[in-house]
Amino acid sequence: MSKFVSLQTVIEDFEALPREDQDLLLDLIKKRRIEQRRKEIAKNAAQTQAAIEAGTAKCGTLEDLRRDLLSNE
Repeated sequence: MSKFVSLQTVIEDFEALPREDQDLLLDLIKKRRIEQRRKEIAKNAAQTQAAIEAGTAKCGTLEDLRRDLLSNE
């Protein structure tokens, strides 16, 4: 699926579908986006856990974070 399709073409094709198919497609896209986000969250959690285990994670208050960020400028 390396062929580029314009957004306008996708919209037009979507609008040409029967309402039931539009609803099904919208539901499918929503579920896939949710699953993508879950995978991103799991990846971030694994990276954070690895940093904690490696001892490279930092912890502190919001003020500590601000101070750390501002000291790097």
